[in-house]
Amino acid sequence: MSRPEVLRYTAFSSDRAGGNPAGVVLDASALDDGEMLAVAAGLGYSESAFLTAPPEGLDGPEGRTYLIRYFSPKAEVPFCGHATVAAAVALAERQGPGPLLFATQAGAVPVDVTTAQDGTVRATLTSVEPHVEDVAEADLAEALAALDWPPADLDPAFPPRVAYAGARHLVLAAATRARLADLDYDFARLEALMHRLDLTTVQLVWRESPTLFHVRDPFPVGGVVEDPATGAAAAAFGGYARELGLVPEDAVLTLRQGEDLGRPGELTVTLRAGDPRVRVGGAGVRIG
Repeated sequence: MSRPEVLRYTAFSSDRAGGNPAGVVLDASALDDGEMLAVAAGLGYSESAFLTAPPEGLDGPEGRTYLIRYFSPKAEVPFCGHATVAAAVALAERQGPGPLLFATQAGAVPVDVTTAQDGTVRATLTSVEPHVEDVAEADLAEALAALDWPPADLDPAFPPRVAYAGARHLVLAAATRARLADLDYDFARLEALMHRLDLTTVQLVWRESPTLFHVRDPFPVGGVVEDPATGAAAAAFGGYARELGLVPEDAVLTLRQGEDLGRPGELTVTLRAGDPRVRVGGAGVRIG
């Protein structure tokens, strides 16, 4: 039996050298869990997406509805935004733009794909309903110690919280851009805390303006030091910012990520009054 083709796309950038790379297997029906993990580990990207036929009873666009699973080099994760965008762009190049529906471990995630006049393909996912949790003082202290961040370097306007929109992320806001840029953390210590709290990444944020944020995401539990552009964390952050009243209920936020890694990307986070879900969009392009 021939092995399925492994595609490579970058998400949240139209530049092949920017954004966050992901592996995409459009037909993973011949792969078992161990083989999917091996593909993800071989690629070394923060996550890869594996698509198969949708589960029975899922009501989505005919021929454009899929079961999707995500693997980091170390383990399966319940939801991944950038690999969702990468998979959606890959499908759009073969089926054309339009609506898609992905069944994830976190729930059903609709995606809308558009193509601009210049040929840029953009995908916008709609998250599952988000929620926010408090962080125990001891856990916050351990996270700051692992990051080597003094508590005084936090922005007091953005309280530390665990935010969820398909996966759990610890949101910590830096008081300055310089603090965000200086990331040199204890990999094993932060990984241990994240496993204990069931965190996918730590979402480090600095607010440049009312709607513009710079973000970084350490991802030791996935086997990589840092995720270059993190759609799941962007969705979680959108829910966090709205719930805490840091942005209006109707808002369009821009998150810039990857600049400190030399892989700049841009994520658009859209909040709509009356709809608790968060929309996260960005461009994508094939890299191999």
